[in-house]
Amino acid sequence: MSDHLSKQFDLELENIRTRILQMGGLVERQVLAAVDAFSSGNLDEMQQVIGNDREVDALEVGIDEDCTLLIARRQPTARDLRLVMAISRIVTDLERVGDKASKIARMSQKLHQSGAQRIPRLSDVHHCGRLASDMLQGSLDSLARMDVDAARRVIGADKAIDAAFNAILRQLITYMMEDPRTISEALDIIWIAKAIERVGDHATNIAENVIYIVSGIDIRHSAVAASKTDEA
Repeated sequence: MSDHLSKQFDLELENIRTRILQMGGLVERQVLAAVDAFSSGNLDEMQQVIGNDREVDALEVGIDEDCTLLIARRQPTARDLRLVMAISRIVTDLERVGDKASKIARMSQKLHQSGAQRIPRLSDVHHCGRLASDMLQGSLDSLARMDVDAARRVIGADKAIDAAFNAILRQLITYMMEDPRTISEALDIIWIAKAIERVGDHATNIAENVIYIVSGIDIRHSAVAASKTDEA
């Protein structure tokens, strides 16, 4: 590849990286806003999160198209090809995080509009949401810096979200057992908590892709992720 083409490729690649980090910032704000709206009952904020999901979808489509064109025009190899392929996967994870934020907002909307609040808005749900947002931020930071150690820390942090989700589940089961009238409301909150827990899973996927970009090692669906986290 000539110097001119190489510089052009680098510019196009950097543009894609910048846009994916912008997309990440948007979905991170979406998650925080959705969780805050669940706790506060702010219906306007819930509606804004739901409306912003269209912007997330548009970013996914645009970045995916850019990745496809970049591969077709430049035919990248080695680490550059890994980067483009991993970015394509990361975009999908970010779009799904946006979907989860929209789901949290929609379920919160349903809960608050029903007017029958028998279960207090659990502080653990807000705590779990903050953990998920921190993981997402950490995974995006590791992507921006290509920092494998930071990516491993994100992978290890997923255990805390799983523990928080299980604590929420135990609380809600107690409510349902003590008062069957809370069952419908408790199930809605469980769906919200599960959506938050899935945000953590997608953040983990992003971190695993950072490790793939830097090292060329694909640790998805393997025990390697756990062992490397323990060593970190």
